[in-house]
Amino acid sequence: MKVGIIEFPGTNCEREAAAAVRRAGMTPVPFRWNKDPGELEKLDGYIIAGGFSYEDRSRSGIIAALDPLMPSIKREIEKGKPIIGICNGAQILLETGMVPGLPVYHVGAALAANRRVKDGNVLGTGFYNAWVHIKYDDAPKNCAFTSALTQGQTMHIPAAHAEGRFIIPDSLLEKVIAQKMTVFRYSDENGNIDDEFPINPNGSVYNIAGICNPAGNVLALMPHPERTEGGDKIFTSMRNYIENRQNSTLDISRINRAVLTEKDIPEPAEVMDSSYQCPEKSKEVIVELIITDNEAVSVENALRHRNIPVSIRRRTHWELSFSHTAATPGADDAAENTTPQAEASGELYNSNKEVTCTASDIHRLFSRSLLIRDFTGEDTLGEHKTHALKNWFGISGISRVQHSSLWTIIPDTQNVEEAERLCDAAEKTHIFSNPYANRRYLYE
Repeated sequence: MKVGIIEFPGTNCEREAAAAVRRAGMTPVPFRWNKDPGELEKLDGYIIAGGFSYEDRSRSGIIAALDPLMPSIKREIEKGKPIIGICNGAQILLETGMVPGLPVYHVGAALAANRRVKDGNVLGTGFYNAWVHIKYDDAPKNCAFTSALTQGQTMHIPAAHAEGRFIIPDSLLEKVIAQKMTVFRYSDENGNIDDEFPINPNGSVYNIAGICNPAGNVLALMPHPERTEGGDKIFTSMRNYIENRQNSTLDISRINRAVLTEKDIPEPAEVMDSSYQCPEKSKEVIVELIITDNEAVSVENALRHRNIPVSIRRRTHWELSFSHTAATPGADDAAENTTPQAEASGELYNSNKEVTCTASDIHRLFSRSLLIRDFTGEDTLGEHKTHALKNWFGISGISRVQHSSLWTIIPDTQNVEEAERLCDAAEKTHIFSNPYANRRYLYE
């Protein structure tokens, strides 16, 4: 039995994944993103290993999810072959829509930035590296990853991620739970569920650590079972499934469609305003790189690989709000004076490689600009900058700093209708924003 270890630029857990496959009595086969996709047919199953594919550019997993290799993987999965995405691999599976398995691989969930919460207080955000307990909660019939486990059994395995918080809209979550797709949940060592830190290490809804598709042959799992023998039963189960599948004729697409239909596709949580409007008593600071922006290059390449010929520019957008009221004498002057102080602090940009620009520098004929924010209310970077400017630099007039990314799509055409079509096509890839984790504005 041969299991392909799928590697993208930035993958760094391929050795651990290969070792786990060997321990389960199977043969690991390294499979880099630039190999002939036709070679996938020779393999019995797949692991998308963890790491930082494409340096998490734009956001974790999205560039790899749009890689030309993924349609070939989907075709193999539809034959009933198993695939597990671990950590970054889980992010990739969610961004492809392979999990939770909605029709036409519609994206239905997100993996957002960690949020460690206890007693209503946010104790921390960002990267978290620790051992956690996960409980085998439930699974669809013939799930590829649970046959060697007993329901309710716990495993003690490492977690190491910054964006591992499962976000699933309520309507879809109810269906996912009812269909036993929440295969693994964070728990204590005895299997007790508590949605607060440290048992829930990232704030995932319903304590979800791993979720599968309705057919049970695709699993997105955030912690790392491959890094310890304590997680081996997942890979033993995968081996059992492959052995049994040789005499099976499962119609994966039919099983998925029978469970999740178009009616289950949730409404996007994002908001698309006609245009971004800078609030009163606020100022914009727009920052762009004067060196090569590798993040924009990766996004542009990913779109061109999908036959969307556009150029991409990325900028950082800061919105500075001030504590002065309209009735405060000289409020406008104070805001005008405070903004240069904030810029001079070095907190908003590095003058060795970045410069400020204006809105007029961004707008181009036939282009479209999008301002992207986290809709879930966490703006960790903005909160940090607010604290730094107020407490480290003594700029007391600032009440809030909000961070956003500003993307500009520049089509390779000067035909108005074709330019609109290309901008629409670029947006529909979700490469700039996840519809369940981000708020998106037109920047006009």
